Amino acid sequence: MHIGVMSDSHDNLPKIKKAINFFNENNIELVIHAGDIVSPFAAKEFGLLRAKLLVVFGNNDGERLGLSWMLGDSIHQAPYQIKVAEKKILICHEPYALQALIQSSAYDCIIYGHTHEIDVRQENGVVVINPGECGGWLTNQSTIATWNMITNKVEIIEI
Repeated sequence: MHIGVMSDSHDNLPKIKKAINFFNENNIELVIHAGDIVSPFAAKEFGLLRAKLLVVFGNNDGERLGLSWMLGDSIHQAPYQIKVAEKKILICHEPYALQALIQSSAYDCIIYGHTHEIDVRQENGVVVINPGECGGWLTNQSTIATWNMITNKVEIIEI
C-alpha cells in the first residue's frame, strides 16, 4: 500500500490542487495531512481527493469548527494513532518529544509537520516522515511525500 503524506498547505489552493491531482493520478489509497490546512475554504478542496483522508489539527488551524464541518470524521486532534496494514502510525503536527517517541519503538511510522523542513529517515526501526511544506510559503519549495508501506521507501515529490 502507498500512502500520500502532506503538511503545512497553509491555504495555498493551487498547491493543494496539485497535491490532490498527484495523489489521484497515482492511485494513492490514503492521504495523511499533518496539520495546518488553515481555513475551511482550503479544506473544501480535499473533497476532490479519491483516497481516504486523515488530518490532524496544526497550530495555525484557527477555524477548527469550520474545518471539522468541512472534513467531518477525517480530522482529529493531534497526536492521532492509527493502524494501517498492521503498521502502527502516529500522526502529529509539532514534533514534541519526537526523539523519545522514536526511541520508544511504539510505532512503525511517525508523521509530523510544523517545521516546513523535509525529514525522511529510518531510526530505531521507525520510519520518520516530515514531507516539508505543501504550501511553499517559507521555503519556496512545495513538497509532498509517498510512503510504500511494504518496502518502507519514502519519496519526496516537488509539486
